[in-house]
Amino acid sequence: SRAPREGEVDGVHYHFRTREQFEQMIKNEEVLEYTEYCGNYYGTPRKAVEDMLNAGKDVILKIEVEGAMNIKRLFPECCLVFILPPSMQELERRLRKRGTEKIIERTAQAREELKFAENYDYLIVNGALEKAVDDLRAVISAEKLRKVRQMTLLNQLRAE
Repeated sequence: SRAPREGEVDGVHYHFRTREQFEQMIKNEEVLEYTEYCGNYYGTPRKAVEDMLNAGKDVILKIEVEGAMNIKRLFPECCLVFILPPSMQELERRLRKRGTEKIIERTAQAREELKFAENYDYLIVNGALEKAVDDLRAVISAEKLRKVRQMTLLNQLRAE
């Protein structure tokens, strides 16, 4: 429910909604998870995720820790990846560079979220962007190869 930042486009970068619209989505159970963070609502639309999963696509959600725990409850087979900053000082520098408001609140929230990191399956440090992207691709590849995700093929081969 936050206002778009300069250059952000509704439906491209995020789906921006008014506070009232978002509260109606919550009431209608149209979000899988949501939170109020620094005075704004953030959440994941249920239909969009379900449509992608039903189409056999991988779904990557950029969500906060409480939402991630709720997604894990709804989709126990999901893989949680926690993205760490290289340091808290670097996180603060990045927030200032992108013009984020409430920097003190955001860094305090980040420190609180670090307490949840041990509940995640993987931890990736976002130091050099290309390395972090490569690490995420490696996680996705590894997760696709997990035995539990390959059982249909294994059983088909056994039946031949």
